[in-house]
Amino acid sequence: MKNISILFLLLISTVASAQIAIQAEMIYPVGASPIQNGVILIENGKIKKIGAAAEIKIPENYIIQTGKIATPGFIDARTVIGMSGVLNIAVDQDQLEKSSPIQPELRAIDAYNPYETLVSVARSYGVTTIHTGHGIGALVSGQTMIAKTKNGTTDQVTINPFCMLAMTIGPSVSEHFSSPGTKAKQVAMIRTELMKAQQYLKKMTTTDSNKLPDFDLKMDALSKLLKGEIKAVITANTAVDIMNAIRLAKAFNFKLVLDGAAEAYRLTNEIKAAKAEVILHATMARNEGDMLNMNRESAAILTAAGIPVSIESGYEGYVPKTRIVLLEAAVALANGLSFNDALASITINPAKVLGIDKKLGSLEIGKDADIVLFNGDPFEYTSQVTAVMIDGEWAFQKSN
Repeated sequence: MKNISILFLLLISTVASAQIAIQAEMIYPVGASPIQNGVILIENGKIKKIGAAAEIKIPENYIIQTGKIATPGFIDARTVIGMSGVLNIAVDQDQLEKSSPIQPELRAIDAYNPYETLVSVARSYGVTTIHTGHGIGALVSGQTMIAKTKNGTTDQVTINPFCMLAMTIGPSVSEHFSSPGTKAKQVAMIRTELMKAQQYLKKMTTTDSNKLPDFDLKMDALSKLLKGEIKAVITANTAVDIMNAIRLAKAFNFKLVLDGAAEAYRLTNEIKAAKAEVILHATMARNEGDMLNMNRESAAILTAAGIPVSIESGYEGYVPKTRIVLLEAAVALANGLSFNDALASITINPAKVLGIDKKLGSLEIGKDADIVLFNGDPFEYTSQVTAVMIDGEWAFQKSN
């Protein structure tokens, strides 16, 4: 009887801890009007209710947390954290395998480290979800994945183990491999592998078991792209490279996400016609190399042209290895992007690109309770993140 009573108390405690009410002076749900003096009710990791405090009665068994500003958890649309570590030494740099320029079979989940320091750093700035994986610098560097930044094993934090194929068209490829050495060779090599994948896919559909080809990890990954099961996220910065990516997508009929896209502002009509999605470079990136003509107003220009923009942290070859999307979106706001569009660029826009907008990207009933609390304007430099919730549990709380 004593054991039953203890078990009952533990169950009550678990339920209570899963029921939280957040009161905020201002809630920015994204996709809906801001809510002054708002309340968010969270139960079992999901948003149960959201609205004005005058319209929502907080049940007695809810734990109340107050904050000045509440936003959805931020989504880093393209990063390599968890693959590239803070130590900046060989043992924690798994974002690029240099043995071959085309390796679509490489899985991000086999290298991702959820306990990497950079993951916790991003979390402390409100980043609750990341699209990470193999990085730039190879024609096809490998697969990407989506993960929450909460504590846990790779399997526990992973949302999608295979989201996209990471590809690169540009000078960084030639820096890492003796071949390809030119743009034309880069595109020719990608086309060759995709044509092989077309033949492999055709052979795999045969009803004659004797004619089935041997299973091939590389061809299988490329086949998923050709079948539309995944997207290609192609890093291409110059107008020439962006057009090469668009032509490839058209020729092989695959879903294209342009990554970096430093000169995308020159090709708004072409990008719209191709129905390509855009994950824009970090706003404060350096104007050098193939990003020489990068424009800090790109996010505003593309948005005005009707192209939704997601802003990424990207990859830095130096310490501290990553940027913070909150700060990059703030600078985009300072360069012509509206407040609502800046917030969308790190919430609902990347959620749509990543195919997770039914669960994440905005504060709506039924969605995951991934919430960030601030002590001031989220995009004001002096404001601070005071608490971060992931799946209805506090993953970060700033000590006084």
